[in-house]
Amino acid sequence: MYKSFLIKYGEIAIKGKNRYLFEEALVKQIRYALQYIDGTFKVRRLQGRIYVDTLSDYDYDEVIQALSHVFGIVGICPVVLIEDKGFDDLAKAVIDYLNQVYPDKNLTFKVQARRARKNYPMDSMELNAALGEKILDAFPEMKVDVHHPDVLLCVEIREEINIYSKEIKGPGGMPVGTNGKAMLLLSGGIDSPVAGYMIAKRGVGIDAVYFHAPPYTSERAKQKVIDLARIISRYAGPILLHVVNFTDIQLNIYEHCPHEELTIIMRRYMMKIAEHFALENNCLGLVTGESIGQVASQTMQSLAATNAVCTLPVYRPLIGFDKNEIIEISEKVDAYETSIQPFEDCCTIFVAKHPVTKPNVRVIERSEKKLDGIIEELMKTAFETAEVIKIEPED
Repeated sequence: MYKSFLIKYGEIAIKGKNRYLFEEALVKQIRYALQYIDGTFKVRRLQGRIYVDTLSDYDYDEVIQALSHVFGIVGICPVVLIEDKGFDDLAKAVIDYLNQVYPDKNLTFKVQARRARKNYPMDSMELNAALGEKILDAFPEMKVDVHHPDVLLCVEIREEINIYSKEIKGPGGMPVGTNGKAMLLLSGGIDSPVAGYMIAKRGVGIDAVYFHAPPYTSERAKQKVIDLARIISRYAGPILLHVVNFTDIQLNIYEHCPHEELTIIMRRYMMKIAEHFALENNCLGLVTGESIGQVASQTMQSLAATNAVCTLPVYRPLIGFDKNEIIEISEKVDAYETSIQPFEDCCTIFVAKHPVTKPNVRVIERSEKKLDGIIEELMKTAFETAEVIKIEPED
């Protein structure tokens, strides 16, 4: 019965004179999400509201699923829109709505009318009372409960009259693209896809870089990362995934540098490479899935040592999260089962038995001097041979 969906947003409403820019960005993201499902849809802005109109047959669950991945949406309301032909016509539409949506009438209800169009002859309180009376006349088994109703019937008097009683929770946040773009260091683990999700929720578009180390990492490991990028793209939109061959760099670090410093030095070169692609792609920062104290390379001293090689800011959305909190989000966004597939990435090979946990930046830089005359050419080759894959929710 629903030919339209009313889209409610949160933070956008307080954006003042720039509000229309955020609304347009949200409309763009809604259109992007709906292009992957069957049906024809029209997305429009009207009087501070966004509507999705269905212009053909569609699958209700698929539409809700698609919209629930769009950051900026706080509520999705299946709505009936009618023209204003007087109160009697409105009352009939409300009765028809309740009859179709709630076959079992043993329910309590409350009418919540809002008169956004002030030339309507009845105010909100009068509408509440008059519509409540019509509902009780039509369905004597229904009861009024103004505190905890089973059905909160919303009637908004606008250019079109909106009738709805269901609100499906959206993901919240800000529309992707309203806060620039960042480069995500994406591995095959649990943390980095969640970091990508979290930063996208704040309106940041993302591209990604993955460090591949054949033959020590398999094609299955690479495919796993592509699958994770695709899962995140459901929320973040298209992602350019840069697959960097890291084998030679990693082997030379292993051969020339102290093994207890291997993880930190490897991480520093990953950050340098990620920053190279970030600057090429006009990104405003790097994003990692690091959390303080989770592993040796994520102590405060280790994070400072990796930050030291970057000119761009490094954002760590999970910095204060524990593992269980990260897993909870990973499961919510359907990334967890993919993340735990047993295909190792380059971060899990060549691991030192006793990695340094409190590295001194000057000592690390001294160790890196041993790579002079070698690493420059390897870095250049890594840049030139990187594979770039455009990732979207569906191919």
